[in-house]
Amino acid sequence: MNITINEELRSFIDPLTHNEYAALERSLLAEGCRDALVLWGEVLIDGHNRYEICNKHKIEFRTVQNTSFSSLDDVMLWTIDNHLARRSVSDYQRGVLALRKKEIVAARMAQRAADAPEIAPQDAYDAPQSPPWNTREDVAKAARVSSNTISQIERIQKAATPQLVEAVRSGTISINAAANVASLPEAMQNAAVAGGRKELQQAARQVREQKAGAKPPKEPAGDTESDLRAQVAALRDKVDALTAENTALKEQLGMA
Repeated sequence: MNITINEELRSFIDPLTHNEYAALERSLLAEGCRDALVLWGEVLIDGHNRYEICNKHKIEFRTVQNTSFSSLDDVMLWTIDNHLARRSVSDYQRGVLALRKKEIVAARMAQRAADAPEIAPQDAYDAPQSPPWNTREDVAKAARVSSNTISQIERIQKAATPQLVEAVRSGTISINAAANVASLPEAMQNAAVAGGRKELQQAARQVREQKAGAKPPKEPAGDTESDLRAQVAALRDKVDALTAENTALKEQLGMA
């Protein structure tokens, strides 16, 4: 059997951690490869780690064909949906996968629009995606996280060093803390990662404190409400005084 490894597809999904890989290896050695590897033609699209371990230890495995794809993008979207449905995938990994799906869907829709500009937008796509994937809320819903978490993951992807990304992916630091640390220069990010969990938490706390210090202080709600009451009372007094003055003038004119 000829099985081809597509490196782009293989790297599309975050690799297992050392502990996860070791646990899978122990399971395959003890129980064999119970789940079939999934192929698209000769291309392996699901089961890369199992395939590698089975070859290493000469463990027998089965394969099944998925013939429903017409392009590598179809394969990637299927792979993403497959991983999003797994309970073992972390919030960070689900967010990254959902953002990748948004990129693929957006590129596909843009390409279809360019290929058929004369078609009205509502008729341009014969296979509409669900959800529409055009807002951060769509991505958050698919990833089962908040839209704020998606925003933080976007900041991590944009500015975090590979070392910091690995730290959040492995659970050493939370998504929220990593998003704050990602705003630091690369050297400071890597120094925090090298210092371990406590150093990362301290760096994130310092960034939060700096951001809080840069914001103008808010006026206490109670003082603002009191000021408004005083202004209203003053205006009422002024109106009453003007009304009384107007009445007095009318009386004087009547007497004259």
